[in-house]
Amino acid sequence: MLFSELLFVLLLVCLVAGTAVVAFTVVSINRRAEAQGAELAQLRAQLALGGHAQESAATELRDRLSQTQTLLEGMRAVFVSRHQIEDDARQSLRRLEAIIAGSPSRGAAGENILEEAFRHLPPDMIRRNVWVNGKVVEFGLHLPGGKLLPIDSKWTASAPLEELARPDVPADRRGRLGGLVEKEVERRVREVSQYIDPATTAPFALAAVPDAAYAACRSAFAEAHRRHVMIVAYSMTLPYLLLLYQLHLQFARTVDMDNLQACLMEIDRQLDALDSSLENKLQRAATMLGNAYQDGKQVTARIRASLRGIEAAGRLDEAGEGLSLPDRAGDERPVPVGAGHSG
Repeated sequence: MLFSELLFVLLLVCLVAGTAVVAFTVVSINRRAEAQGAELAQLRAQLALGGHAQESAATELRDRLSQTQTLLEGMRAVFVSRHQIEDDARQSLRRLEAIIAGSPSRGAAGENILEEAFRHLPPDMIRRNVWVNGKVVEFGLHLPGGKLLPIDSKWTASAPLEELARPDVPADRRGRLGGLVEKEVERRVREVSQYIDPATTAPFALAAVPDAAYAACRSAFAEAHRRHVMIVAYSMTLPYLLLLYQLHLQFARTVDMDNLQACLMEIDRQLDALDSSLENKLQRAATMLGNAYQDGKQVTARIRASLRGIEAAGRLDEAGEGLSLPDRAGDERPVPVGAGHSG
């Protein structure tokens, strides 16, 4: 019995020890589970905070993207508006060019451009609507010495310039349009040359034309130089006049030499006009001139015959002998007074 009791006690001790070990193990596991739960809760809290931060960052990024899109839309709207403004400006410039180079009733726009440029000059340097040779020139630059420099600014050939401004014009068509513009410039040069008057103006004049017409000129400059006219673009008129005025102040001749030079140029211009008139009208009047020549020869023959008859009759005294014609080789013999009146 003692051995059984001892064995029972031993088993009871083992059972109590095992229970204690299991209880300790369970307590340790609970503590670890609680710690892991706390760590898991902390991790969940950190994950929640990270999610909120990411959501805030995403929201901020979406806001910035929205602002960027708004700015891009604004820039696109500004670009479209600017493009529209540029188109309107180009249309306005074309209309202005059409006005400047339009019909004679609209030719005052060119004068307005020069008027705006001359606004910066002293009032006594520029005269408006000056009468020269019975015609009115738009402007006159008052030079030292009292003379005026005539300045004309009208332009009437708008269609060729408007077509030249198009970038899709073929090269051959562009050349023909340039020729039309240059012919118009030469016509303006001939008109402006009529404003030159040696008594009141300088021996040359100035023709202001649109910049596009100036760029199309080639041989017109030589024709203008021959007629004592200078071709200047609208944009260069004021600097050219200031330079010309300064040179005139520094190198101007005396009044008499200036008048002489002006008169010589006027004579040359009138001789050119006379040559042109004779060349155009002489051939058509050839028959009339031939008849007049024959009639003149007959009249001179009759007059000469009458004078010879008077000399032969001794009707002239010594004081009047100087009126008789000298003998010429090949003249006919003196004939009676009535001999030259036969048919």
